[in-house]
Formats: sequence, structure tokens, C-alpha cells
Amino acid sequence: MENFFIGIVILVFGAFLSLFVKNQSIKLKLVTLGALVGSIFALFSALSALFVGNYEYTLHFGTIFPNVRFVLDNLSAFFVVVISVMSTLGVIYSNGYLKPYIEKGKDLSAHCIFLPMLLASMLLVVTVQNALTFLIVWELMSLSSFFLVIFEHEKAEVIKSGIKYLVYMHVSVVFIIAAFVLLTINTSSFDFAHFKAVLANDNYIADIVFILAFIGFGIKAGFTPFHNWLPDAHPAAPSHVSGIMSGVMIKTGIYGILRTLDIIGTPSAKLGFFVLIISTISALYGVLYAICQHDLKRLLAYHSIENIGIIGMGIGVGMIGLTYNCTPVAVLGFTGGILHVLNHSIFKELLFLAAGSVYVKTHTRDIEILGGLLKSMPKTGALFLLGSIAICGLPPFNGFISEFLIYFGMLKGLTINHFIVFIAMILALAGLALVGTMAILCFTKAFSIIFLGEARSENASKVKEDNSSVFILPMAILGLFITFVGIFPEVVFDVLTKPASIFVEIGDYSNITNLMQIISFVSLGLLIAIVFLHILKSKIYKNVENHVTWGCGYNRANPYMQYSASSYASPFISTLTPLFKRVADIKKPKAVFEGEAHYSLHMEDVEEAYFLQPVISAIEKFLTGFEKIQNGNIQSYIMYGLIFLVLALAGVVALG
Repeated sequence: MENFFIGIVILVFGAFLSLFVKNQSIKLKLVTLGALVGSIFALFSALSALFVGNYEYTLHFGTIFPNVRFVLDNLSAFFVVVISVMSTLGVIYSNGYLKPYIEKGKDLSAHCIFLPMLLASMLLVVTVQNALTFLIVWELMSLSSFFLVIFEHEKAEVIKSGIKYLVYMHVSVVFIIAAFVLLTINTSSFDFAHFKAVLANDNYIADIVFILAFIGFGIKAGFTPFHNWLPDAHPAAPSHVSGIMSGVMIKTGIYGILRTLDIIGTPSAKLGFFVLIISTISALYGVLYAICQHDLKRLLAYHSIENIGIIGMGIGVGMIGLTYNCTPVAVLGFTGGILHVLNHSIFKELLFLAAGSVYVKTHTRDIEILGGLLKSMPKTGALFLLGSIAICGLPPFNGFISEFLIYFGMLKGLTINHFIVFIAMILALAGLALVGTMAILCFTKAFSIIFLGEARSENASKVKEDNSSVFILPMAILGLFITFVGIFPEVVFDVLTKPASIFVEIGDYSNITNLMQIISFVSLGLLIAIVFLHILKSKIYKNVENHVTWGCGYNRANPYMQYSASSYASPFISTLTPLFKRVADIKKPKAVFEGEAHYSLHMEDVEEAYFLQPVISAIEKFLTGFEKIQNGNIQSYIMYGLIFLVLALAGVVALG
């Protein structure tokens, strides 16, 4: 465990050491080195905990925090592995992404402080076992990520998105505090071990605590209806920060839910159904709104909501398996959900990094004005395609494996002799299948509009791929992870039984391992076939010359004749019109030879449009009424103070 804390110290030391370096490029390299070395120390500790045994370390911080335990058990160790590896790749990528900002004279001091602080706080969040200390490092994580989101604070929309994110994070922590207060009142302790001892015998308090914790951690994770911060914060943040936040940070919310489940023990049936229903809605909601997006990073952000929903579906299936004492269902649900935590962190970070490479070269995130980038950015395009296949849950890549386990768990759940469970599993199966179908629609749109066809703008037509290692290497490593998990799922499954064993006793699972080996064999064969066909095609067309055929007087196609992102998705979206608020911007031609005409259509989030915005408007209207009081006159403020004191004294006298 000492190596873990050495890693934390190196992370923080690298951040503060960067303050004394003036050269921005060297400053960033110093932070990258600190993140790399610190993460390696944390990673070795986590791997040792997974394969050797749990580690526990107690720190003393005076009378307020006399005994604060830090534990690397199987669950914590798994999340430390994800945080260490994925975050480090994002930091390495930042050296390429931030280069144009350095050339423009941007000061990276704040960024270089808060990026390592985010990594360190995430590592502490998943290991600390004291409620009060947990809240402190949780708040540190929220604040450091807030300052990373507002990197381009000179833009009004970035500040607006950052403040919205900060508000949601503080709403989140209110619910987490409420859960911890309830636990502390019943245990007179801040230690998680004492919480577990009490809740094991009090199902009523356990249910309340879980609901409060699920809302608090669910806001951080991005479950619907607590998701609204996420589609705004990710586009505002730099792409490496978006990759770390979406791929890693929101998973701390999943960790919080799983740790709460570990504390309460076997959940009641209604909690399992609650998680499964909310998760299914989140998955459907996220992918549905992703299809409508024109902003590439906003599209990816909505897919984070979708995949958090899929993770939650696995957890919900596992909880139902625990409740009804069906071990196979519990094992499949938890291993599928936990594996999807890993898988989503890999392919989502890859997609965000690829989106960042596109943005750096084209200076736009608008899908509608891109096109043809596969010719000029073949490596980025190929890696984006790899991530797209994985996120759609298609073989032979990693997304298929975790979704397959969740599907299998749902099918096994049909054997539970309970009518409500049967109905829930059937609906969840249908929901997950629909999510997969819509994901394919969304990413065929995204990849084809961005990378295929002809460029739709001057920016997209004058692009040249940056082949520097800091851009390509992190994405290539993520691509290898995607392929490895997809081709060798039995190896990964054996490891994932360790964090799943926190919740369910895992006995002989050789039948599942055998199934994973069959999938491995088929996936490897499929991958070899794909590579063989690609090589064969290259050989056949190597000496083929392209000629323009006579078009019978037709000149040639132009970019405006191609499918747009809107027209590609329109047939599907038009069938679900009531689920969206359609906002159109149109200028119709009024003459035969009109000089200008345009049409654009945007889909607003119905929850935000019809619920949040009216509430926010009402609060703004209420607070505006106090503007007259804030007149800047000191005498008036003194008078207000005196009035308050008089009223307070009068209240004391009346109560006395």
C-alpha cells in the first residue's frame, strides 16, 4: 500500500513542481512524467491487491480524523487499474492537443495543477474508507475537474457549462452527505466497516441509504434524469479532459453505487428493479439523443449516458440475482457491468481522443461541415472506426463481450420463478437490443459523415494528419486494449470475478469460461478473416487504375449532394417526434434566384426544455426581485443588519 501513496505523492509533486517552470511545453512534459510514474506505482499496488490479497493502511490526521483507513480490496483495486491506465494515456495525449494553445501563448499553469489533482483525487476516492475524508477528496475531484472544464474560460459558453457542472456536482454531494449522515447517526462512526455492521440488520435504513446514495452518485455517473450537466461539460472541456472525465471520472459514481451496495449487503427486491428500470431508461434516452446531435463531442457525451445505463443494467441484474439467491444471474450481471466499466473507459476515451484530433485539424466539432477525412487522416479514421464498432457492441471487439454477459445474465434471469422478474428481464432484454440497434445507426452516421465522402467545407478539405507519437500512440494503445479484450475474453473474465466476488460468492464458473473460450476462438477467426480480406483486396486493386467514365453530359457530384447528418437520421427520428423538442432555423428562398437560403434543425433535451429551464427561469425571476436591495449603499446594508438583529432578538424573546 505504501507504493500507492508514493504514486499519489509523485502525482501531486509533479503538479506543484510545474509551477516553477516558465516554458509551457516543459511544464506539461513534467506533469506527464509525474502522472506516468505516479500511475505506475498505483497500478502495481492495485495489481498486487488483485492477485495477491487486500491491502489496508491507516493514517492519523489528528483528533478530527484519528483513524482513516485506506483499503485496496478487489473492487478498489479494479478501479485503481482503470483510473491509472486510462488517465495516463489522456495526459500523454494532452501534449499534442495543447500544442496549438502553447504556440498561441496560453498559460497552462492552472491546467497543469488541476490535471494531476484530478487523477490523485480519483485514486483516493476509490480507496478511502472514511465518510468525512471521502467527502473531502470527492469535493477535490469535483473542483479540479471544474477548473479543467473551463480551460477556455474566455468563452462565455464554456463558463456557462462549467458553472452548470459545478451546480450539479454540489447537488450530488448533498445527497451523498445525507446518506452518510444517516449512517453516522446510526453508527456513531465515519468508518465504512461500522456502516456495514449496522445496515446488515436494518433493511429499512439500508433502502433509504441506497436511494440517497444512488441519486448522489448517479448524478456524477450521468444516469437519467440526472444527466443534464454531461452533454454540456464534455464539449466545453479539452478533448483529453473529456476522455478522462467520460472514460474514468464518471465511473467513480459507479464505484460509489457499488461500494454502497457492498455496505448494505443483500439488497431488497425493489432496489434491484429500481436500478434496472432507471438504467434501461438512461441507456435508451442517451442513445436516442446521441442520434440527433451535430456536435461530435456532444454526441459522444450522450453515448456516455447510454453506456452508464448499460453498466447500471448489469448491476441491476446482479442485484436481482442476489435478492432471489440465483448465483449465476448475480455473477453474470456483476461481471458484465464491471467489465463494461472497463470497456467503456477504453473505447470512449479512444473516441474522444480521435474527436480531439479532428478538432485540432479542422477547428470544428460540427459533423455537418466535415467529410472525407479518411483520405487525409487515415490513422485517426481507422481508430475512430475501431472505437465505433466496439461501442456498438459488435464482435470481435470488447464492447460485445460485456454486453453479451449482461444479455446472458438477463436470459438466466428468466429462470427465476417470479412473474415480476420475468417481465423485468424481458423488457430489459428488449431495451438493450434496441439500444444496440440505435447505437449502430448513430455511429454509422458519425463515421460516414465525418470520414467518408467529400469534404463539406474548406477546413475539412485542407487537413493533414499529425503523425506525432503523442497523438497516435495513446489511441493505438487503446485500440490494442479493445482488440485484446474482444479476442481473449476468458482471461479478462477470470480477473473480473475478483471484484464481482465482493458481492456474490463465485464458485465453479467453468461453463462461463468455456463459453468465453468459444467466443475467443470465433472472434479470432473473424479478425483473421477481416485482415485476410483487406490484404486480398489491396493485392487485387494494387494495379487497377481509376478512370472517369462518360456521364452522359452529367459533370460530377458535389459535396452538397451527400447525405448530411440530419438527413441520415431523419427517417428514424421522425417516428419519435414527441420525444424531442424540435428547434428549426430556416430562411426560405423568396425569389427564383435567391442569393441565400438555409435550414438547420436541432433537438433540445425535453427534460431540460420543459422542466429544468422553467424552474431556472422562476428562480432567476425571484432573485431578480432582490436587485433593488443590493444598491451598493453601506448605510442601507447596516440598516438591514440592524433589522435582522431586532427580528432575531424578537424571535428569541417570543420563543423564550
